[in-house]
Parts: sequence; C-alpha cells; structure tokens
Amino acid sequence: MGKVRTSAFTVSIDGFGAAPNQSLENPFGEGGMILPTWYLGTRTFRAMFGQDGGGTGLDDDFARKSMENVGAWILGRNMFGPVRGPWPDHSWKGWWGDTPPYHTPVFVLTHHARPDLEMQGGTTFHFVTDGIEAALRRAREVAQGKDIRVGGGVSVVRQFLQAGLLDELHLAQSPVLLGAGENLFAGLDLPRLGYEVVTHVASPNATHLTFARKS
Repeated sequence: MGKVRTSAFTVSIDGFGAAPNQSLENPFGEGGMILPTWYLGTRTFRAMFGQDGGGTGLDDDFARKSMENVGAWILGRNMFGPVRGPWPDHSWKGWWGDTPPYHTPVFVLTHHARPDLEMQGGTTFHFVTDGIEAALRRAREVAQGKDIRVGGGVSVVRQFLQAGLLDELHLAQSPVLLGAGENLFAGLDLPRLGYEVVTHVASPNATHLTFARKS
C-alpha cells in the first residue's frame, strides 16, 4: 500500500500556508502568491502546463518527486476554487483550465454535494460530503497501491495530521513572513501526534523539511 502524504506544501516562516481573503484574483489570499515562488519557477511546474524552461536543482527535484507515484489526490474545497456555500451552478471547474495537472481521480472535500466532474487528461473530480476518512477510503479504492497525495489546503492537512492519517509531510518553508492567514501549526503538538523531522535541506528559495510519523 502506498503512502498517504502531503508534498511540496509551502508555509511561511511564521507557519502560514495561505494569506487572508482568498478570491478568484488571489488564490493564495491577498499577498499569498509570494509563498510558492520556489515552485513556480521550476522546470516541473512549467512542464505541467506545456511550457519550456524553468529551473532545475534542489527545488525542481522536490517538485518532480511530489508528482511521482500518485494514484489519487484529496483536496479541500478551497483548493478547488473560491466559491463558498451551496454551489450556485456547476460552471466553476477549478483553477487549472480544461486539463488539470492531476491526471488521476481527485476527491474534493465539501459540505455541498455536486456531480462528478470529468476533465481532460485523466482527471475526474469527485465531491465528498462525509469527511476525510470517507475520502481516504475512496482514494485507496482507486489508487491501485500508489501514494495518495493530500494536496491541502491548510485545514485539510491539519485534519489529516490530527487524525494520524498522514504518513509523511514535506514542507517547503519560504523565507517570508505573512503575519496572518491560515496557520498550519497553531495548536498542533506534532511530537505528541507521533511526527518527527527526518530530513531538512535548504535551497536559495526554500527550506525543505520532511516530517514522518513514527512507526
């Protein structure tokens, strides 16, 4: 059975994974696009959208590995889009255009039901209304022994950590301070939850830390 993991998840030095006031114009919140700068410049990111160029080296190594051996994804609704409350219609299909970069089944956690959404390139969004354990169970059914990647956002990663369902967490700590937003660490006692840092290495753009749950 593959790992349940979060990879290439960016936080600020003060622990924020998103800035306040997410909107269509500000997917990471107001001022939050400074967080994934390390990732946006990599060759891996550019290749996902059919673009040439991009940096190689340590950041690209982590970006590439984050996409390998993934059989299913789990996302929070805010990672799917800025729409809140009941779906007004089904016109919103994600941030990524007609060909999202997932190429696997993606289970979107939401309180409001919506029909499955099949996209180009092998991505199908399934909307799960009965919580993280139900989403994980369905992801395992389709992952065929590959890893299940919990993509975020902050609230979803926190839920998986608190439930002890995350095997591995790779954080890219960006050298910026946000001061407000969604804090990944607030109120979490990671050692008590069974997690320890197993690797840490820095590039000019981010410090990469990998946490794993103790066996």
